[in-house]
Amino acid sequence: MLEILIAVFTFYTLIKIYVSVMQIGYVTDMKSQDAVLLSPTKYLIAANYAIKKERLSIVESFLEYMLFLFWVYFGFRWLQHLVGIDNEPYSSMLFIFGYFAIGYIVSLPLDWYKTFKLDKSFHFSTIDAKTYILDQIKSITMFIVVGGILIYILGMIITNFENWWFYSFLVIFGFIVVVNMLYPTLIAPIFNKFKPIEDSELKADIEKIMKQVGLNSDGIFTIDASKRDNRLNAYFGGLGKSKRVVLFDTLLEKLEKNEILAILGHELGHYSHKDIIKNIATMGMFLFVVFYVLGNLPDILFTQLGLVPNFGAKLAVMIMILPLFSFLYMPIMGLISRHNEYEADKFGAKIGGKQNLINGLLKLINENKSFPYSHPTYIFFYYTHPPVIERLKALGYDINKPKDSIILDFLDADN
Repeated sequence: MLEILIAVFTFYTLIKIYVSVMQIGYVTDMKSQDAVLLSPTKYLIAANYAIKKERLSIVESFLEYMLFLFWVYFGFRWLQHLVGIDNEPYSSMLFIFGYFAIGYIVSLPLDWYKTFKLDKSFHFSTIDAKTYILDQIKSITMFIVVGGILIYILGMIITNFENWWFYSFLVIFGFIVVVNMLYPTLIAPIFNKFKPIEDSELKADIEKIMKQVGLNSDGIFTIDASKRDNRLNAYFGGLGKSKRVVLFDTLLEKLEKNEILAILGHELGHYSHKDIIKNIATMGMFLFVVFYVLGNLPDILFTQLGLVPNFGAKLAVMIMILPLFSFLYMPIMGLISRHNEYEADKFGAKIGGKQNLINGLLKLINENKSFPYSHPTYIFFYYTHPPVIERLKALGYDINKPKDSIILDFLDADN
């Protein structure tokens, strides 16, 4: 059984690296072509960033594989011996926290490199060391408190119920729904400052388009995203009465009012089409399959790993194997999501005007330095949104015609 798991994980890693290599080669070829959507200078910058980011992804895949081999050949056995097994609830909690802690420590240097070296060299990241450290402390604290409670509940279920995988699925699925409800009002404010939008005219226009689809929100807010990143974004967050409209301060600085309304119209399209509920339902079906399979792993696997199969060991092995299922799930979810994005674009064009949406997307890709081309295999595995060049074509934009002078001036403004 262990040999099969190692073979499958090895195959999974090789596929990931192959897809990344294909993406690097494709972007390298396309960056020598005439620039589209971006000015020539930013076109090359976007291509170089995409290549370097994907090279880092290869390193991450290799590191993930090395960590997997560490756990299956030595790590699990060593960690369980270290924490002991006499007091099962206590030792299981230590075991699972130890598993997460080692994974966090191993991945931290790459996260630091991406944030402070790669992203800063391309003028994306604006975060300072103090904010980064505070973010890490807040994340760790939340994981210890919330994750500790969740792990304890799962431990009680695994210990006391024969069909523990089913009840564990219900708990995790319920947790995901609750997080979606509470994120904009309780979780996101821990990391960003929220304040009601000050532009009364823009607020009135946003409320007007929200009424067209029957959306009642907790408010319209801006956040200080610029203290971490220069990228532009906006979203509708939450479920039920906790729904919020959230605009990045970077978005307000770079987009005109009508373009913001068109972008929000796109997001309203997701609400109108109930895409969030559909996505949660799809995630629920995926989790059910995952818990069924992982919840019925044969005992021989734990024996081969040198583990006593208490709840800490079972959870750790499940989490280690989970990326295999996620990698299979992503193309399915991506296919559905890309279809939904096209439909949301149609809705946004109807609500805010097609040309306003086109102009907004052009500015987004320019400010976010998103390279417009990707290898089809890479799109298949990783893209939840269609390539922006395809979105613009679907909106009737001709990428080969001379750009509107206003957009052209904007694209070249920083060069």
